[in-house]
Amino acid sequence: MSINPSNDNFNIKYAALVVSVSMFFIALIVGAIYFFSKDNFVAGIALLILPFPILYLYKFFSNPRLGFISMLFANYFAIGLSRYIPAPVGLTVDALLFMTLLSVIFSQFNHKVEWKNAGKDYTYFTLIWFGMTLFQLINPEAVSREAWFYAMRGQALYLVLAVPLVYLVFNKPRDLQLLITLCAWFTLLAVAKGLMQKYVGVDRWEQIWLNQPGNRSTHILFGQLRVFSFYSDAGTFGGSMGYFGVVYMVLGIHEKLKRRKYFYYFVAIASLYAMLISGTRSAIAAPIMGFALYTILSKQFKIMIFVGSLVFAIFFVLKYTTIGQGNYDIRRMRSAFDEDNASLNVRQENRKMFAEYLQYRPFGGGIGSSGNWGLRFSPGTFLAETATDGWYIQIWAEQGIVGLMFYLFMLCYFFLKSIFLIFFRLKKPENINKAIAFTSGMAGLMVTSYSASSLGQMPNTIIVICSVTIISLMPKWERDEM
Repeated sequence: MSINPSNDNFNIKYAALVVSVSMFFIALIVGAIYFFSKDNFVAGIALLILPFPILYLYKFFSNPRLGFISMLFANYFAIGLSRYIPAPVGLTVDALLFMTLLSVIFSQFNHKVEWKNAGKDYTYFTLIWFGMTLFQLINPEAVSREAWFYAMRGQALYLVLAVPLVYLVFNKPRDLQLLITLCAWFTLLAVAKGLMQKYVGVDRWEQIWLNQPGNRSTHILFGQLRVFSFYSDAGTFGGSMGYFGVVYMVLGIHEKLKRRKYFYYFVAIASLYAMLISGTRSAIAAPIMGFALYTILSKQFKIMIFVGSLVFAIFFVLKYTTIGQGNYDIRRMRSAFDEDNASLNVRQENRKMFAEYLQYRPFGGGIGSSGNWGLRFSPGTFLAETATDGWYIQIWAEQGIVGLMFYLFMLCYFFLKSIFLIFFRLKKPENINKAIAFTSGMAGLMVTSYSASSLGQMPNTIIVICSVTIISLMPKWERDEM
């Protein structure tokens, strides 16, 4: 009879593990019963659910991909939850990004991490941009250093963390499909929440948010609510819905599986309707520009004619007719094409004042000096009291012409490289069509962000940067399949 010491050792370790886990759960149950007997239900329930966060953290640090997926959830819902939870819920995105990076580092103990995969052009661009953002800490024009901590996250921190993490842990075709599926369901939830706000009314917590200075004047116009769902504001919601409307319409056109095709069409139509009820006039640029680019990237004459004619028809109806004028949402969207629009004139005057103010400030007035952060940390200053009314204008105001030029160069590089890959590198139709969908959507969001902050707000910032980074990996996928 042979004796296998290794099997004996394994059995002993396994038995010890089972005993330890059993004792742990018994202790939790006994402790919960004790607290329940003392009428301390909160402590009792906390003990009973304790194993779940422990298990989650174990999985989190043993599988960095789980951390990245968790971040995608937080990225979409954190802002909305902050209206219900009196805590800085938005910081969960930052925490999950950092924890995912730590998870990658710790995972080296189990397998070698190919750090060289993150050493790519997009990573270098975001590192330079983050370095420029750090430089703003010593900008003599900055009034508040505390505002920098809050405002720099959307401008640079999410980019410099998300891009290398995509290269390291979210870099497979299945990850792109997961991103598409998650965003589809997230978008439908956002639309459902928006419909509730419009047709049922806002809840108590949303009403409290609306009552805050600035929110009511921008979200209730002529007695009509500009729907904001669980986004930071109606402008961001409208731009995001326009973006996803383009993405999922293009995906639906080229999807072969009928069930999935109809699902994508449904998401696209729901998104475009949500864009309409957001009351965000600038958001109309997202589908117009996005579908216009799609007609070019598709390289299919029939699609060019059909989509081009549809986009022109919508533009013509809104610009040169009064069809649907009795509907408030259509009437407001039509006003985006009114050259005598009072709001547009105010924006133009503000931009003239910004140009004068920034003429001798090439590095701007400091990150967090404008918008809501400016009102919170440096009230009474010119940048805080003057509406930027656009993401690029905000960067110009806070980081000056130097920061704006680099940011636009970086953004255009990501965008144009995606187009280059679509035309000259990608061969597989499935990859090409997905790349076209996200690139067309990005084009629309880039144009929209001239007069709205869509590109700099959650969830748009991370979704856009993740999608273009994944597109840059598609040539490698195709080479690996050869």
